[in-house]
Amino acid sequence: MYYTTRPSDSLSSLSASAGSGIWTVISFILAIVGAIIVYFMFVKADKNYPSKFLTWLKNFLNFQEMLIEPILKVTYIFVAILITLTSFNFISVHFLVFLLYLVFGNLAARIIYEWAMVLLNIWKNTKEINKKMK
Repeated sequence: MYYTTRPSDSLSSLSASAGSGIWTVISFILAIVGAIIVYFMFVKADKNYPSKFLTWLKNFLNFQEMLIEPILKVTYIFVAILITLTSFNFISVHFLVFLLYLVFGNLAARIIYEWAMVLLNIWKNTKEINKKMK
C-alpha cells in the first residue's frame, strides 16, 4: 500500500504555516508597541508610584533590583550537592579519584560562583557610589 498525499493536506499545512507567519509579524509589531509604552511609563518616567507593585516593577525594569543573586545562590547549592553526590560514583573506581572529584569539584564550583558574586557586588557598590555622588 502506498501513501499518497491529497491536495487538501498540503493546503492545510500551507495555511497553518501562513497563519504562523502572520502571527509572528503581529507579535513583533505588538512587542515593539508594548516596549515603547512600558519604556515611557516605567523606565524613563521620574515619578513615584503609590502602589508597591508599580514601584517594584519600575525598579525591576530599570535593573535596580537584580534577580541573579538569589538564582546564583540556589544554583551554587544545587551544583555543590550534585558534585558531592556524584562523587560517590567514583568510590568503586578508586578512592583517590573520589576524593579529588569531591574536593576539587566543589572548589571549582565555589570559585566560579564567587567570581560571579564578586562581579555582582562590584555592580552594587558602583551603583551606591554613583547614587552618593548625585
